[in-house]
Amino acid sequence: MGAGHGHRLFFHGHSAVHRAPAHVKVLALVAFMLTVVATPRGWYPVFAGYLLVVLAVILLSRVPLLYVVRRMVIEVPFVVFAVLVPFIATGPRVEVLGLSVSESGLVAAWGLLAKGTLGVMASLTLAATTEPTDVLVGLRRLHVPDLVVQIMGFMIRYLDVVTADLGRMMVSMRSRGMDPRSPRSWPTLARTLGALFIRSYERGERVHLAMLSRGYTGRLP
Repeated sequence: MGAGHGHRLFFHGHSAVHRAPAHVKVLALVAFMLTVVATPRGWYPVFAGYLLVVLAVILLSRVPLLYVVRRMVIEVPFVVFAVLVPFIATGPRVEVLGLSVSESGLVAAWGLLAKGTLGVMASLTLAATTEPTDVLVGLRRLHVPDLVVQIMGFMIRYLDVVTADLGRMMVSMRSRGMDPRSPRSWPTLARTLGALFIRSYERGERVHLAMLSRGYTGRLP
């Protein structure tokens, strides 16, 4: 339902969370994240309370929980890093499932996972209940520098264009018998990503020149 409306992360709805002003939701997200980050890692019941708050907001927004969980795949690199921390950290060792791990590393991994997961869930909830254009309007109301808002606006606008370019490159690689997931194809994939960066940079230069030729002076009308 939400995939075909607005941005791919947005879930179309009419809940109270959807109707809330974007700048209020952005402020709430920032305040929530600062509170989570400032919470000591050993306050386990407090983190459980934070999770209940996020789940309550998701339920209030009527966004399917599975819709948010599926998009949490972006957290996978952080999860992998957190899993490795207990094995590479120094200090006293403890036995966990027959494996010797660092006690301090285990605590650090827990803190990274807990705070990172809460942050990703809260951010995805904001994205699922707020159109990107509304977020930009909210940032302007919060007096974020106009140039920063413009950069974010162009990023949102051209993200799908760059993603489509990458998709066509992947199709071209597979049609030539290459598997991008295979380590043997990683050098070719690296060159492909480099070409994509250059193409995106050149597109940005053309867009900027087109804007200047139409009277752009640093502020959008």
